[in-house]
Amino acid sequence: MDNFWLNELLKAIVLYGSAYFLGLWVIRRGVRVNYTRKIFHFILFFCPLFLADHLPFQASVTTTLLSGLMFLLCIGTFVRPLRAKSAFLSTAYAAIDRPEDRPFTLLWVSTQVVATYLVIVLMVLWLAQYGKQPLIYIAVLVAGIGDGLAEPVGVRFGKRKYRVKALFTDRSYTRSLEGSACVFLSAILAILILRPQFSETQLLLAFAIVPIAMTLAEAFSPHTWDGPFLYLVGGLSLVGVLELSGMIQNA
Repeated sequence: MDNFWLNELLKAIVLYGSAYFLGLWVIRRGVRVNYTRKIFHFILFFCPLFLADHLPFQASVTTTLLSGLMFLLCIGTFVRPLRAKSAFLSTAYAAIDRPEDRPFTLLWVSTQVVATYLVIVLMVLWLAQYGKQPLIYIAVLVAGIGDGLAEPVGVRFGKRKYRVKALFTDRSYTRSLEGSACVFLSAILAILILRPQFSETQLLLAFAIVPIAMTLAEAFSPHTWDGPFLYLVGGLSLVGVLELSGMIQNA
């Protein structure tokens, strides 16, 4: 567990440091929060992968839940009373605070974190029943890369828009088919990367089901709440692939 806690410490340092410098871009250079927020997303996605490679530890349900709790505690330091007294926290918060999300920014981020980690644990336990826990990395890659690219691609190139709702409000927000295409393509790439985990039948079923299912999950999930739905639908679609392949083989 020593490496695990060192991982968490370094992740917290990267979280605050990167958020602060991205926040400076927003405040001093006028960079759109839509971009800095997704840069932050990618940093948080790749940082744990880098650290796990150099400071390996035995991952488990316990470490996953503890990691989620630590991340939630870090996000919790951005509450208004604390950031009002700290120029550092206020600047760091500017990197993720999209104007259109106010005053729900922290509420949406924190509730999404809790829901995402709970869904990940559930899906890993379910896939473990088939001896296929590594398949969860398909959902991880789609949520990390596909969803991470969806917004900046949509902002920059999106011409075919559609609207989605958000939690706790009647407002609607726009997404784009171009952004959704990032999710679809990332799912195909993720399946190719995890190809050794599939039999031939499972691989064909995965290509037929998972990309479409995860793209629809991202398209219809509430604004800023993509994560839990991507992991849930991704996990369920993979379980469906395993079940269907078993039925085909037994037919």
